[in-house]
Amino acid sequence: MTALIRTRATRTMQTVRWYLRELTGEAEYDRYCERHRRHHPQAPVPTRREYEVLRTLRREEHPQSRCC
Repeated sequence: MTALIRTRATRTMQTVRWYLRELTGEAEYDRYCERHRRHHPQAPVPTRREYEVLRTLRREEHPQSRCC
């Protein structure tokens, strides 16, 4: 019974961690790094800060309609 509770607790924590990573955008950066390594294997991967700057510039250059 203890193993079952531990398994459920572990699964719950993994789910919470996944959700928080998606919510904060950390998972988006990880996906970007994987894609960058695949398409540009020789180029260095931008740091998180560099990625955020690039992302902000892209959003400013290509605005999408927003409600507010």
